[in-house]
Amino acid sequence: MTSPSLATSTPAVALNNGVQMPQLGFGVFQVSDDDTTTAVSHALAAGYRSIDTAAIYGNEAGTGRAIAASGINRADLFITSKLWVADLGFDAALAAFDASLAKLGLDYLDLYLIHWPAPATSSYLDSWRALEQLLADGKVRAIGVSNFLPEHLQAIIGLGGTVPAVNQIELHPALQQRDIAEFNAAHGIVTEAWSPLAQGAVLADPAVAAIADGHGVTPAQAILRWHLQQGRVVIPKSVTPQRIRENLDVFGFDLTADELAVIDGLERDGRTGPHPAQFNG
Repeated sequence: MTSPSLATSTPAVALNNGVQMPQLGFGVFQVSDDDTTTAVSHALAAGYRSIDTAAIYGNEAGTGRAIAASGINRADLFITSKLWVADLGFDAALAAFDASLAKLGLDYLDLYLIHWPAPATSSYLDSWRALEQLLADGKVRAIGVSNFLPEHLQAIIGLGGTVPAVNQIELHPALQQRDIAEFNAAHGIVTEAWSPLAQGAVLADPAVAAIADGHGVTPAQAILRWHLQQGRVVIPKSVTPQRIRENLDVFGFDLTADELAVIDGLERDGRTGPHPAQFNG
């Protein structure tokens, strides 16, 4: 395979408002602000054009520095950030968005997500109205949610306004969350996988290793290909330049139906993060 060098090397998915989102992006969860600048710089140089950060990560400024230094046309980038649970509510969400935008040094975001529903209150509904306001004001191109269960999504849809464009959830071979993915698909919501490699937990699986060997790729590349062939958006994270490049180099091969089924069979309810029904920040 040859490594992509242009943004056009990564296919895009159409969100429900027509905005095009790269199917493979770069995540910066648990990366320090300074290290984020270096990692995002490597990612942009490798060909990534979609970067996913969040207020709670504490690295929006580092992400912004890398973007500014890259010299890449802003219109060629797709930047996502997220509203933290401490800022749920209408006015608080608007203020938090402005703070994120300032740290990133940008004039707008491509995608803004409510990070968690925090269902102990219904503040995510007021926050959604704030995101709709940001969308109407042209400060963001698309709005969505993260870690939302079908009941939370249904509550938003029940408002009768904007349907979330994206639901970013923990999803990997050990935790496939098919009920949420099916609900998303039925309502025109793109499923985006965070922790798509289960923080490395599935990479040593003999079945994954055999599939990877058969294609001359790494186990991580095989798993990312599994995601992509099922239509999901993925945002793998690494701070190692070689792995950053490898994680993008997944468009030169296809897994067979049998190989996809083998990886489908690795489901074991292997959640690595909090459960959305219980997490309130």
